[in-house]
This record gives sequence, structure tokens and C-alpha cells, in this order.
Amino acid sequence: MRVTLVFLGMLAFLPVLSLPIAASAQVIYQYQDAGGTVHLSDMQTTRDFRPFFYFRVPLNADRQAVLAAIHRYAKAYGLDPALVTAMVEVESGFNLKAVSPKGAQGLMQIMPSTAKDLKLTDSFNPDKNIEAGTRYLKQLMGRFGSAELALAAYNAGPGTVARAKGVPANAETRHYIQKVRARYGKAI
Repeated sequence: MRVTLVFLGMLAFLPVLSLPIAASAQVIYQYQDAGGTVHLSDMQTTRDFRPFFYFRVPLNADRQAVLAAIHRYAKAYGLDPALVTAMVEVESGFNLKAVSPKGAQGLMQIMPSTAKDLKLTDSFNPDKNIEAGTRYLKQLMGRFGSAELALAAYNAGPGTVARAKGVPANAETRHYIQKVRARYGKAI
């Protein structure tokens, strides 16, 4: 009888567990040692720990093709593939058909006017989107001289960064840089 009451009490508690919980964004770091053991931490205790995040590629997408494109174009433009991967994660969550409320499209969330400047004709083609977005990031790094300012320009627009003579004071851009930096796991 006691077991039945405990079980019924547990069943009554289950709906509470299914309620949405407001969670703050937290970075989990991972490190794989020489023996193959994966260590997880909520703090980056050594430089060996890298951010761990779920690589969300839709089921109908070719994960290997997306990763290959990121690596191919990052290397072609002299960028760290991990930085481009972090950007794609923040920009679109690896949703190939992502469209932002402002109209940015595809994996690297390229605005239609920027796509036109970059001669990108199909923003939803993962290979073409990654190539154009990576090329654009490289142009911004050349113009502004640092990854932090290039990321700010990628998010807020190059004119906004030029007028601010640095990272603009708007919270969205500062939060964007922070999220990319957290996923990248290195100084920007």
C-alpha cells in the first residue's frame, strides 16, 4: 500500500517537471584526455577545455557537407574553422532555411542587400551561403583589423561600427559577440 501511495505521489509531481523552466545561458566546456575520457565542466579551467554545444543540423541536411563547407571556406579565406562554426551556430542554429525577423537568410544569416553585393544568388544553398558569409567575414576583418570588430560589423553592419569607431553600444551586438566568443572558446 505504501509503495502505491509513493508511486501515485510521484505521478502527481510529473506535470511539474514538464513545466518550462527559464534557464540562463550557460556554456559547458569539454576536454578529451589522451586516454579518450571526455571531461565536462561549467568553467574553462585550462585552455584544453573547449565549448561543448549541440551541433543542430536538420535531419534532411547533410551534416558532413555542412562541416566540409565550413572547413573548406574557412581555410580558403585564412580563418579558423572553429570561429566560422561558432558563427553559424549563433546566426542560424544550423537551420539551412533560417530567416531572421530582419530578413537575413541561410546558415550565416546574410541580408539580401549584402547577398547582392557578394553576388550570392541562393542564400539557402548551404555551400554558397557559407562561402559568401566566410568571404564577407574575411573582408570585414581586413577592413576593421580584428575579429571582434569584424563580428560587430557582421551583426550591426560595417557603417555602424565605423560610426561608433569600435563595437557599437547596442546590447544585441555586444550579446552576439559574447555568444560567438563563448562557442568559439578562444579570445577574439
